[in-house]
Amino acid sequence: MRQLVVTAFVSLDGVMEAPGGEPGYRNSGWTFADLEHVDAVYDLKGREQEEAGALLLGRVSYEAFAPVWPDADYFAGYNAMPRYVVSTTLEGDDPRWPATVLRSLDDVAALKETDGGPVIVHGSATLGAALADAGLVDRYHLLVFPVLLGAGRRLFSGADKDKQVLDVRESETYANGVTKLVADVRR
Repeated sequence: MRQLVVTAFVSLDGVMEAPGGEPGYRNSGWTFADLEHVDAVYDLKGREQEEAGALLLGRVSYEAFAPVWPDADYFAGYNAMPRYVVSTTLEGDDPRWPATVLRSLDDVAALKETDGGPVIVHGSATLGAALADAGLVDRYHLLVFPVLLGAGRRLFSGADKDKQVLDVRESETYANGVTKLVADVRR
């Protein structure tokens, strides 16, 4: 069985929307503003590409990444691995960045049952929250930035559900205040 890993840049108050400058959000690009760049912060991102067996995205993230990521050298690992996009409305994949379209969380559960390395969920706030609510997430790779953003799409839904305990496997706070948190969902 494959492990499903949600990876995200997140503010201290749980917002993950538009960390890299995506248009339409008032605090877009918040990971770059007001913080010193520390290369070590992003080591986890390189490790994810080396360890992952597949990339899973929601439709909105897929449509944003497909025109950009194929030409980005620093995403070579993601560009080489199988990609999946969860959508009930997408009619087909983008030929610039082919992906298999999954129609439901049941399809994601079936993907987890296949052989291969971990399935990484990158970005995809709505999908990540739905996967967590459905109990499909096995691990979180979070880079928590020391900012408060208030409004915006959040990493976790507001669903009323039972407590979920996480087992922290790695944590480190860098000179710029960003904290890496790798945590497994306790079963």
